[in-house]
Amino acid sequence: MIIDRDVDVPCDDGTMLKADVFRPVTSDPVPVVMTLGPYGKGVEYRDGYLPQWNWLITTHPNVLPGSTRSYMTWETVDPETWVPWGYAVVRVDSRGSGRSPGRLDMLSPREIRDYYDAIEWAGTQPWSNGRVGLNGISYYAINQWLVASLQPPHLAAMIPWEGAADFYRDWARHGGIMSNGFLEAWLPRQVLSVQHGNPRGATDPWLGELATGPDVLTDDELAANRSDPLADILTRPLDGPFYRERSPDWSKVTVPFLSAANWAGFGLHPRGNFEAFVNAASGQKWLEAHPGRHEEWFYLDQGMALQKRFLDHFLKDEDNGWDRQPPVLLHIRRPFTEQVTPRAEHEWPLARTRWTPLHLSAADRALQWEMPTEPSEISFDAMGEPVTLVSAPLADELELTGPLAATLFVSSTTTDADLFVTVQAFAPDGREVDFQGTIDPHTPLAQGWLRCSHRKLDPHRSLPYRPFHTHDELQPLQPNQVYRVEVEIWPTCVVLPAGYRVGLQIGGRDFEREEPDDPNEAWTSRGSGPWLHTHPDDRPAVTFGGRTTVHSGGDANSHLLLPIIPAPATEEGSTP
Repeated sequence: MIIDRDVDVPCDDGTMLKADVFRPVTSDPVPVVMTLGPYGKGVEYRDGYLPQWNWLITTHPNVLPGSTRSYMTWETVDPETWVPWGYAVVRVDSRGSGRSPGRLDMLSPREIRDYYDAIEWAGTQPWSNGRVGLNGISYYAINQWLVASLQPPHLAAMIPWEGAADFYRDWARHGGIMSNGFLEAWLPRQVLSVQHGNPRGATDPWLGELATGPDVLTDDELAANRSDPLADILTRPLDGPFYRERSPDWSKVTVPFLSAANWAGFGLHPRGNFEAFVNAASGQKWLEAHPGRHEEWFYLDQGMALQKRFLDHFLKDEDNGWDRQPPVLLHIRRPFTEQVTPRAEHEWPLARTRWTPLHLSAADRALQWEMPTEPSEISFDAMGEPVTLVSAPLADELELTGPLAATLFVSSTTTDADLFVTVQAFAPDGREVDFQGTIDPHTPLAQGWLRCSHRKLDPHRSLPYRPFHTHDELQPLQPNQVYRVEVEIWPTCVVLPAGYRVGLQIGGRDFEREEPDDPNEAWTSRGSGPWLHTHPDDRPAVTFGGRTTVHSGGDANSHLLLPIIPAPATEEGSTP
């Protein structure tokens, strides 16, 4: 393949971003697969992300057959695979990162306008057929929604693979609670380490120069040349322009897309993929949901085949049947196995869902199908051990596929309370059902969060199974007064055999188990991965360290709303 490195990509303000271009040895114009982001186009996957690389090639030694895997970078497509398929692969360092100069301000309007300019540049090069597709994981998925909102003319299709969308709700502030743990670990490790001008940056093995560019900046100059996301989020507890500028306008996302979600990426990835499929204006949109680690399914044969068919259809006009592809492809999970069952569906959530409440009986620490008539309550120290309520053994096999919600009647000894709600399941022998997540190796079935002072709902956007909070004003609690709150719980998928039990844990701090015997190689993983909510300034003990009480029975109909899929569900998906 022809490789051009450090190619200039002009932006509307005169800044030149730097790109690497990989393209076939041909005079015929070809479609483009592009990414733009802050991880450094010159940081080799096997060097900058060695633990993840070792896990991938050890777990899947035959991954990417036919490729030497020598040109790979984190969360982007492999040029040695895509160029032989007839694509030009373009990787762009975003402004202020890698070898692109400027101020680093992630997911800002400036960065997204740069992406627009880069797409238009790629679409008008002599080696391009004028059709640009976007395809990448995480950050390289998140900014796809944003640039699609600007509708660049040469953007023809995109695959946001495990990408958040709503900056406030999906990852900055879950239920109004600041999600600082991930930012505190991710930002210095993956972003600031490759900020443009960082003299301690990695060496680009292909250029033989610093991946952070020729400029050398002092620590003070580096700090002055970037935004501070942690401070920006901490000082903005309510939704507003800062978060809206970094979130897509679904009414303007009209490009064809394949939204690929991970069932177990609570805290960052799956919510945006599901919300996009439901809300984006595009008339040609597909949803896929899979298990596994964050960097895994994107490179496996089934994921690669799906990406290729989609982009071949929209970027090459290939009549490969994609236009007849059902709009939803789910991979159905079962306990204690990595095997999944693919199943085509026609909508999300599934039309045949039986939305079924599982009621809390606080006094018994139980979940039951009938609402208890006698009122009862259960309390816990907000910063202490949570409480877990468990159902009786299931009489029959039960499939749960879809979003969930918890209606809770709560009171607090203080003026606020943070609720951390976790859906679990347990085998007859007591083992918890967990799954490999995007990062955490032992992820529970589903998670949700809510700061009770953020309980105000948007009546126009809320659904019984997906409450939508406005996050536009604080409504403090009167101590010891009971309030009804609705907690959004992110989607799940599992088939539980008869004899299993459903559990609901409610606490005032992050769901965590003891340190596992097989911790993730790059993060502390106790069930919530790095998505922890521990910033002392966001959660002062005087406000969030009280005693929380959950009320049930009588007038307090606390319950967990389950997305039960009736049996039998055929391989093609049933319709009512």
